[in-house]
Amino acid sequence: MLSKALIALAAFAVAVRAAPSAAAGSCAVWFEVLDDIQANLFDGGECGEEVHESLRLTFHDAIGFSPKLFAEGKFGGGGADGSIMAFAEIETNFHANGGIDDIVETQRPFALKHNVSFGDFIQFAGAVGVSNCAGGPRLQFLAGRSNFSSPSPDLLVPEPSDSNDKIFARMADAGFSPAELVALLASHSVAAQDHVDPTIPGTPFDSTPSAFDSQFFVETLLKGTLFPGNGSNVGESKSALEGEFRLFSDNNIARDSRSACHWQAFITDHDLMVSSFTNVMAKLATLGQEPSALTDCSNVIPVPAPAKLPPATLPAGKTLADIHHACDSVPFPALDTDAGPATSVAPVYVIPFRLSLCCRAS
Repeated sequence: MLSKALIALAAFAVAVRAAPSAAAGSCAVWFEVLDDIQANLFDGGECGEEVHESLRLTFHDAIGFSPKLFAEGKFGGGGADGSIMAFAEIETNFHANGGIDDIVETQRPFALKHNVSFGDFIQFAGAVGVSNCAGGPRLQFLAGRSNFSSPSPDLLVPEPSDSNDKIFARMADAGFSPAELVALLASHSVAAQDHVDPTIPGTPFDSTPSAFDSQFFVETLLKGTLFPGNGSNVGESKSALEGEFRLFSDNNIARDSRSACHWQAFITDHDLMVSSFTNVMAKLATLGQEPSALTDCSNVIPVPAPAKLPPATLPAGKTLADIHHACDSVPFPALDTDAGPATSVAPVYVIPFRLSLCCRAS
């Protein structure tokens, strides 16, 4: 597995910048923002801690949107409106937003410097950041969100300890199907936990945490046998590999009849995973907004460098007998097994990062 991780890391390259002529007028400022954040937020275009936290922030800002609350005559949030940055003293204190204050405070000066709205900047930084990751997609970016917002209601961000029924219901309220939820969870292929088990911050969710690949979807279906840290924590399930972390919510969504076949489909179809993630992120980024009133500045987003990622495999020491095959209608795919001693995983990042799309991972 070490060689696989090295292959993924070697695939990193500085993303290609779109020509300025591709965008004009109101999009011009975003080229300036791009240069600034690539150099000073993302450490020269790396897929590192700030990328993962920025991607997490796109979700935590946008998912604060509930048509159900509006139907009850209550304020249901503004969606992707930047309220988590405008009202950080309120929203970062929500339990589900634990640890997100760091990236909010890191990003805010960039938005103020370039005089762009908080809502626009949060989605732009997430799109630029994910383009720095091996195998990552080129996300849509629409600009023009107002900088006027109100604090989101609490309890709209799913937690990793929530039941599947609760998570599916919350996501359905925001307009997302189980298949779209699974697509959002592709973000966990470049994620780690920080606060579920604070004794082992930065613990990755799969054995190739620097690559936007399908390995996460395989390894979550392996039967759990151990905890990587101090034992069971709220929001944690047993993982299958030494040093690897598994969220309770990931474990259960991978095995639910409403989502299992969508989960399994990403194992052998990286292009499907990337296109599904791209589409659902476009939907997420415009929650609470009127897309037709925004300006398409997607050409400012860098084109990710080509990455030749190896196909998903069974980790060394594992066989198909270790897989929990949860999709009844489709056979589990035949996978090669990595050679060598049983796979173990060590945290990759010196500075722990936090990320969640769907369920709070820190």
